[in-house]
Amino acid sequence: MKEGIHPEYREVVFQDMANGFKFITRSTVQTRETIKMDDGKEYPLMKLDVTSESHPFYTGAQQRIIETGRVEKFRQKFARTGAPVAKA
Repeated sequence: MKEGIHPEYREVVFQDMANGFKFITRSTVQTRETIKMDDGKEYPLMKLDVTSESHPFYTGAQQRIIETGRVEKFRQKFARTGAPVAKA
């Protein structure tokens, strides 16, 4: 490999800001902050808005929209009442 053209590949802590969940993985992401973990080492820190620990789809908190009856609701809402329409 050529020297000096590849980004630095190192261990980085990703932190979920919604619930504080942290995990360490290897990445080339550039960060400005660092964090000291329980093992005593200091790692670069990447803050995330959502991870699998807080995303509603993965936590089971997401409500599924019941699609049955949507057409029927539309028809009921916009059904013609049979009253004559005034023409201008």
